[in-house]
Amino acid sequence: MSVIPCQKNPKILQIIEQYAETLKNEAHTLGSHGLSESEFYDSGVFRGAIERIRGQFSATMREKRNFVRFILNYMQDNEYIQNWESSGESNRHDYTIKMFNGRICAIELKGCLDGNNTNIFERPPNAHEFIIWSVCTNATSDPRHNVWSGIHTRLSAEIYKTNQVVDGVIVWDWLCDTASRPCPKIHNSDQHITTVGPYRLPPPCLYLFPGTIPSVRSNPSPVPQQIEDVHILKAFQECFGGKDDELNHVRFEVYHKGRETVRTTY
Repeated sequence: MSVIPCQKNPKILQIIEQYAETLKNEAHTLGSHGLSESEFYDSGVFRGAIERIRGQFSATMREKRNFVRFILNYMQDNEYIQNWESSGESNRHDYTIKMFNGRICAIELKGCLDGNNTNIFERPPNAHEFIIWSVCTNATSDPRHNVWSGIHTRLSAEIYKTNQVVDGVIVWDWLCDTASRPCPKIHNSDQHITTVGPYRLPPPCLYLFPGTIPSVRSNPSPVPQQIEDVHILKAFQECFGGKDDELNHVRFEVYHKGRETVRTTY
């Protein structure tokens, strides 16, 4: 399996660390709290404000859903998909998409793939295709760690455990090709940026999974699907200018090692 081409930007991390240190030292000078420096830090106001902001960033899905809405509307307007709808909070998938050939695709929206939430999904019975879409908006996270950890440690384990096929993964959000996450696919080739509403985006990173469940006895190392087999990923590739040589084909292998069952991802 190919590692995602982008990586965290060490310069941005350095700036964040320096800014965080300044914020800690100068926080008492901000606002109109009326407290002395010692009273401010002793009161817990600073720590409480940080936790509140952190919770607000973690809890809301509004910005992520707005991003997906822009993308899917763009694909519908340009006739790469027929229509789409939000599946509602009662389902363990977020979007249902109908292709022009009648195929139904379900998409489950996730944050960074190394989070516990990655394991929570349910492929709907009417779906011809089921995709995980990672919208990881933490500028300080490590994309390569997130993708590897999410696919190997979490997704492949859940696929094997619950006997649910996941046809592929999309890793793509509005931080792609920004200062915090430069995109080598753009800067090392002639690929183009697509403007979608307020976003300027490089092609998404697409991962194709096997179409069957790995089994030690009968199917130890199923072959990944091709892009033509997963119609929604093909639509993403064509709509946003992806190239075949940038597709990632993920293979899961399971086998017995002594009394234990071992998984390998490559």
